[in-house]
Amino acid sequence: MRIACYIAPRMPLRLDDIKAPIAREMDEFELKFRASMKTKVLLLDSIMNYIVKRKGKQMRPMFVFLSAGTSGIINESTFRGASLIELVHTASLVHDDVVDNSNYRRGFFSVNALWKNKIAVLVGDFLLTRGLFLALEHKDFELLGICTQAVKEMSEGELMQMEKARQLDITEEIYYEIIRQKTASLIASCCGIGASSSGAGEEIVSKMKLFGEKVGMAFQIKDDLFDYGDDEIGKPLGIDIKEKKMTLPLIYALSKAPWLEKRRIIRIVKNESEKPKKVKEVIDFVKQSGGIDYAKGVMEKYYQDALQLLNEFPESPYRTSLKGLVQFTIERRN
Repeated sequence: MRIACYIAPRMPLRLDDIKAPIAREMDEFELKFRASMKTKVLLLDSIMNYIVKRKGKQMRPMFVFLSAGTSGIINESTFRGASLIELVHTASLVHDDVVDNSNYRRGFFSVNALWKNKIAVLVGDFLLTRGLFLALEHKDFELLGICTQAVKEMSEGELMQMEKARQLDITEEIYYEIIRQKTASLIASCCGIGASSSGAGEEIVSKMKLFGEKVGMAFQIKDDLFDYGDDEIGKPLGIDIKEKKMTLPLIYALSKAPWLEKRRIIRIVKNESEKPKKVKEVIDFVKQSGGIDYAKGVMEKYYQDALQLLNEFPESPYRTSLKGLVQFTIERRN
C-alpha cells in the first residue's frame, strides 16, 4: 500500500454542526430508541436506564441518518434501522466488556462490573434480540440482512484476533482483515442500512457500504494510535500492548526491525507487558521505528478513499455533514 507523505491540516469540527441537517431526526430517534429498550422486568429495566444514561456520541445512528439523506429520503424505516444498529452496537459493547473483563466503559462502571458477568451476558442477548425483533416485526428484511452480516463478521474478527494473539504472528494483511470484520463491518452496515432504508437501489447501497467500510478502517487505526499518544486520552496508554494486541504501528515497526530486536520486543509483549517500564520501551521502539507515521498515513489513505466514494453522490447538506462526520472520526480525541 502506497502511503502519502503529506497530510493536509483540516479545520476542527463540532459534532453539533455536523448533526445540524438531522438534528430533529436525532431528537426523535432518542425518544424512539429509549422506548425500544423498555421492558416489564424491573431488573432489566433498571439496567437499560443505566445504559441510556451513559450513552456515547451516537455516531452510528448519525451515519444511518446522514447516509439515508445522502442516498434518498429519510423515513420511518430509517428510524428503525438506526435503532437496530444502536441496539446491536450496545449489545456488542456489553459482551466485549465481559470478554475483556473490563470494569469501565466511557468513564462509567461497565454492566458486568455492577451486575456481574451472567447478567451482563443476558443483557447483551436481550439488546441483540430486541434489535432483530424490531426489524422482523416491521418486515425490514433488507435492513436485517445487512445488520446480521455485520454481527457475523464482528464475531469472526474477534475470534481471529484471539487466535492470532497467541503466537503474536499477525501480518499487516491479517490485521486489515481483523479490523475490517471487527469494526469496519458495523460502520459499513450503518451506511448500507441508511441507504437501503431511504429507498436506494442495490448499487447505491453497495457503494454506501463500501464507503462505510473505508471509514471504519480509518476509525479503528485512529483508535489503535491512541495507544501511543502523549496524553492519556480515549483509553489508557499502552493498553493494547498490555493485552497483547498486535496493532498496525507495532506490526509495521516489527517488520522493519533486525531479527534480534524483533525477537526482544516480541518477548516483552509476550512475557513482560504488565510492567509499565517495559510497555514504555515498546512504545518508544514503535515511535523510533516510524510505526506511528506509517499508521497515520494508512489512516489518511482510507480517509481519502472514503471521500472519493462520497463525492460520487449528489451534493447536499447531508453529504456535507457526512463528510464532516468522517473527518470527526479520525480527528477525535477520545
